[in-house]
Amino acid sequence: MSNLAQFDSDFYQSNFTIDNQEHSGDDSNAYGNLYESRKQQAELGIHFDHIWQKTWTVLNPMKPADGSIMNETDLTGPILFCVALGATLLLAGKVQFGYVYGMSAVGCLVIHALLNLMSSSGVSYGCVASVLGYCLLPMVILSGCAMFFSLQGTFGTVSSLVIIGWCSLSASKIFIAALHMEGQQLLVAYPCALLYGLFVLLTIF
Repeated sequence: MSNLAQFDSDFYQSNFTIDNQEHSGDDSNAYGNLYESRKQQAELGIHFDHIWQKTWTVLNPMKPADGSIMNETDLTGPILFCVALGATLLLAGKVQFGYVYGMSAVGCLVIHALLNLMSSSGVSYGCVASVLGYCLLPMVILSGCAMFFSLQGTFGTVSSLVIIGWCSLSASKIFIAALHMEGQQLLVAYPCALLYGLFVLLTIF
């Protein structure tokens, strides 16, 4: 009788061990795959959830900006929007789209210098380029409209002013949130409006 009890005990114990090992192996594979996917994403420097959050923040100027996410050197979205702006300008028959990239670099340098003078914490050039690039999205919409009708009238003037205000408001909102510059949004929005005004001139003429 004792031998039968010992046999049953050994039988159930061996089954439990096998199941547990199989389950542990599955968990190890799952954690390994998750780790590898996150590692690849980190190596590429592309965070699609952050790109979506930044894009939505620009599209909705009234939405509060998350300074922790905005204070990143993420150039995936800005490069995409710059290429889209150049492509829509080219499709609209404006061959001066090459100036977009030169103006972007010069504008980033100027605003980078101004922000470092105005803020106590300081900001990197990559962060400035990232924010200004993301805020080009409304300009891409205006340039896309220029492919179908002329913007050299009253409607074009009003639309251009709205786009300039939209871009500069979004950029200044993100900068003051990332740099903790409460009460200085108008001071930050002014140079941003000048920069985006140059983009509008390229889009219209």
